[in-house]
Amino acid sequence: HCFGCGLGGDVFKYVEQSENIDFREAVELLADKYHIELHYENSGNGPARENTGSKRTRLLEACEEAQRFFVSQILTKEALPARKLLGGRNFSQADCERFGCGYAPQGWDNLVRHLASKGFTQKEILDAGLARQGQRGIYDYFRGRVTWPIRDSTGRTLGFGARKLYEDDQIAAKYINTPDTQLYRKTQVLYGIDLAKSAIVKKRQVVIVEGYTDVMAMHLAGIDTAVATCGTAFGAEHAKIVRRLIADDSLGAVQLVGPLKVKDQPLSSRIVFTFDGDAAGQKAALHAFGLDSASSP
Repeated sequence: HCFGCGLGGDVFKYVEQSENIDFREAVELLADKYHIELHYENSGNGPARENTGSKRTRLLEACEEAQRFFVSQILTKEALPARKLLGGRNFSQADCERFGCGYAPQGWDNLVRHLASKGFTQKEILDAGLARQGQRGIYDYFRGRVTWPIRDSTGRTLGFGARKLYEDDQIAAKYINTPDTQLYRKTQVLYGIDLAKSAIVKKRQVVIVEGYTDVMAMHLAGIDTAVATCGTAFGAEHAKIVRRLIADDSLGAVQLVGPLKVKDQPLSSRIVFTFDGDAAGQKAALHAFGLDSASSP
């Protein structure tokens, strides 16, 4: 119990309030931290959470190790195209370190071999979305690309986004993301939320942009509430995350105590969409606006 503000509760409620997350996320965060295995049951209110494959804790550890590996590669000779791409957008080495930019080297199994040397099994590497199964074994999913870590609001690395650098890349898409895993659901993650969370809560505002470098540019320009979706449209699950942080429950999100007034002046929650002006951007904006008729874009 806090005698200052009057709030109280158990350890789960404390984590919910301090981290601005819901009860399920609080349980998972504590379980991951203290190596407690969770078992999900169907309560009759919907499908049970998937509980197959490797333990969540091991997948989180694999993703964190993969992030360290990608960051260690960004200063290598091979990564020069990656540094040129980032430098061409006026991002310094310090900027890249701040946002966790890395490089996935060319070749088929650089990351797989690195993770294996750290004690991770092939199943764990596959279940983390870091590799795929081939006829001759597993191989790296991210190859020859700039990488960005995609983290949850508490800073845990759940997956990655990666940009194409070479014309002979066998994956045609300019950007790819970790496939859906036990940890990573593209409809439930926002790039930059770990960096922007405290500012979003304080200002009750969030700026939604389209890409990883857009988030970097926004933060470096002083817009510290910027986040981006990861290879998918801004959807209802994203809106729930955002509205919980800005203390707005019009979409049914958990209502947390927020800074409703500053010097006795009420604050208004605001979501700002800054999509491209082309047809795709307009379509994305209209979709986002349509999620909630009460939105005031």
